[in-house]
Formats: sequence, C-alpha cells, structure tokens
Amino acid sequence: MRAMSPLPLWLLLWHLRHPALAYLTVSIEPLPPVVVGDAVTLKCNFKTDGKMREIVWYRVTDGGTIKQKIFTFDAMFSTNFSQMENYRKREDLVYQSTVRLPEVRISDNGPYECHVGIYDRATREKVVLASGNVFLNVMAPPTSISVLAADTPAPFSRYQAQNFTLVCVVSGGKPAPLVYFKRDGEPIEATPLPEPPAGASSWAPRNLLHRDLDDTKLPKSLAAEGELGMGNPFPTADPPRGLAAERDSVTESIPETVVSREFPRWVHMAEPIYYFRHTHAPVSDGTVEARATLTWTLNPQIDNEALFSCEVKHPALSMPMQSEVTLVAPKGPKITMTPTRARVGDTVRILVQGFQNEVFPEPLFTWTRVGSRLLDGSAEHDGKELVLERVPAELNGSMYRCTAQNPLGSTDTHTRLIVFENPNIPRGTEDSNGSLPGHCGFRFVLALTLTVILELT
Repeated sequence: MRAMSPLPLWLLLWHLRHPALAYLTVSIEPLPPVVVGDAVTLKCNFKTDGKMREIVWYRVTDGGTIKQKIFTFDAMFSTNFSQMENYRKREDLVYQSTVRLPEVRISDNGPYECHVGIYDRATREKVVLASGNVFLNVMAPPTSISVLAADTPAPFSRYQAQNFTLVCVVSGGKPAPLVYFKRDGEPIEATPLPEPPAGASSWAPRNLLHRDLDDTKLPKSLAAEGELGMGNPFPTADPPRGLAAERDSVTESIPETVVSREFPRWVHMAEPIYYFRHTHAPVSDGTVEARATLTWTLNPQIDNEALFSCEVKHPALSMPMQSEVTLVAPKGPKITMTPTRARVGDTVRILVQGFQNEVFPEPLFTWTRVGSRLLDGSAEHDGKELVLERVPAELNGSMYRCTAQNPLGSTDTHTRLIVFENPNIPRGTEDSNGSLPGHCGFRFVLALTLTVILELT
C-alpha cells in the first residue's frame, strides 16, 4: 500500500487560518390582511448548519425607532419566555420559529422582526446573527354609520332656491371605507368635489323671507297681486302685517294646520346635479373616520319623501353597511300645554311633542302670539317649548302660533290659552295699572270670573 502524501504546507496553513464558517438564512412567510379578532401565526423559517443559540421576536414601533421584544427562545437553557406586556397568553410558541397571536387587535398592526442567532462552527464565543421581517396588516370593520343634514335646523324658502347637504359619517373602520349615496335604491351619479367651493357662503342654506310676507297667511287677493318672482314679489305699498291681518279669521278656524305646498317659479323639474365630497381623518385608536357629503339644489316638490341611503363597502365587511333617511316636511305638530288648567300666576309651558309623521331634517320651531307680542315683549321665540312666566289674566283667550319648518316645507298650528281665576289672589287689589303685587316682586292682573278652554291642534 502506497503511503498517503502529506498535505501541502500552504493548504494546511489556509485551513488553520480559515476554519469552516457556519451559514444562516432567515425568512418570514408573508401574511395577508387580517381582521380584528382573528388568530394569526407568525412563522420564521431559517436554514443553518450551525448550532442554535436563540430566536427573538420583535414588534417594531414608532417608525422603526423602537423595537419591543415580544418573545425569546434561549437554546442554551432550553427555555422560552415572553416580554409582552399584559401577557394573557397573547402568543403561543408552537415551534421554535413560530409565534401565535390568538386575537389580534388594531394595536398589533405594524412590522415584526424575527432574529435568529447560531454559534459559529469554529468557536462558541462567536454568534452568527440573521433576521427577517413581515408587516401585519390588521383591518377593522366600521362600527357605526349615520346620515345627518348639514346646517340644521334651517328654514323653508319659497322665494329663493337653496342648496341642501347630506353628511354621512362612518366611524371605527381601518382602512378608510368606500362611501357612496343612493336615492330610492338607485346609485347617484355625482360630480366629485375634492376641495370646498371658493364661495362658501353660496353653499349655505339661505334665510327664509319674513313670515309676514308668507303667501299662505295673506288674503288670496294680496297673494295674487304678489305673483311670485325673483324680483319684488309684493307691491311696495305697505301690506297688512301677517299677525294682525289673520286675527279675525284664525280665531274661527281652530284647529288650523297649513302645510306649505305653493312653490314659486324658481323650482325646476329637471333632474338635480349632485356634488360629492369624501374626506377621512385618522383617530387616536388607529381607525379612520370617513365623512362623505352630497350637495344639490333642493326641490321640495320632488325631494319631499325621497329616500336617501349612505352605503359603505369595506374589505372587512362581507356585505355593504348602510344607513338611510327620508326627507319629509313637518306635518301635524302635536302640542301639549301644562298645566292643563292654568290660573293667574301660573307658569305655562306649551311644548311640541312630535308630529304625525317622521320628520327629517330636524325642524325649526318659532312661536308667535297672534295679534300681539309675547309676554316678555319679544315678537317671537325660537325652540320647541314656549314658557309663559306667571301668566296674568289679560292673556286669557290669547292665541299662539307655532311654525315648524325645514327645507322641505312648513306648517302652522295654533293653540288658545284660557286663564282661570286664582282664588289665592284677592280681588280689588289692583294698582293704577290694573295689576296685582305678587310674591318675589312679580305683579299680576286681577282675574275676573273666567272659564278655561284649552284648544289644541
């Protein structure tokens, strides 16, 4: 047998200076988007010919400036433990390279890194490191959707066209949802508005002309003379004021409800042009609030009782989410008065409790006293409730009108206040003004023999 020849000296020296190096490759399997509440498994794959030292998982936050250690496997001691706050079994070591998140939250959204360390084959004093990363995209379905009317309550306008805007607010979703409107079940083709119009004032609802020029409260002869138009709708001669002119007729037509349905020539029957704007803003919890607006020139003749819906599509939803409203003018206000048997000195409250129908948008309420001013001296009062403090006897038989209106129309309802005599206030103590000294410095008119009739509509 021939003896083996020794290795060349240069080859022996090369092996002594360059021992075999261990290799290590690390990769993390990509993840599809997941929905809040799903279970997610982060799997780290690696190949090496070295001996395992450790595996460490990190959650990367603040744009990569902070790495939060969430899981560690230490091969030296064959132990593993978690550094995640509020542990509660939020991760489970299935394999040495796998971390399981049973119920993901929005806060779990973001990048994750897997760091693997092995011992160098030449010496255990040296550790070879490699890492991989993956982005966990956590989606959340919207939690609420609502449709509102912008700039409400707003008056009804007979003499000038006004724009109307619906606002759809969608909250709780991530990422931002796709929002669109429908009318009577059909999608609306709208012109997008990326920026607000330059003339913001032109997009605001315009004010109603003074109610004393309301053609439904004037004699037909005067209404005919003031044929509707964009110019001067009525003669320049002083017309009788609405409150005074209707004093005689109103007292004989209780109850009275007038729903305005006479529209001027500015109303066009053509299909409206819709304008659409969509914005979204991030919320502190990681979700997005989306707002979509639909604006058009309102036509009460065709828009009253129209059904508008806002629908939302989102990758975390199996079917669209929607909210709908029906544009309806107020009709048949229901009025209550307390106390039902008012006496001199009582505080009387007249309240609109509701309507015969569902009204949208929210109405504007205005109270007036027919033929005179209110008890506090004002011409009118805004709000659902009219409060008459310490009513005097002179208010007996007084008539009060409540005008409820929204951009779709208006309606008037009248109620009469009858005041009973108060036996606690002695007779014959009037001063020169015919009023009585009352408690706390208030003064009253002496009540004569009165009967009480409350007529409500």
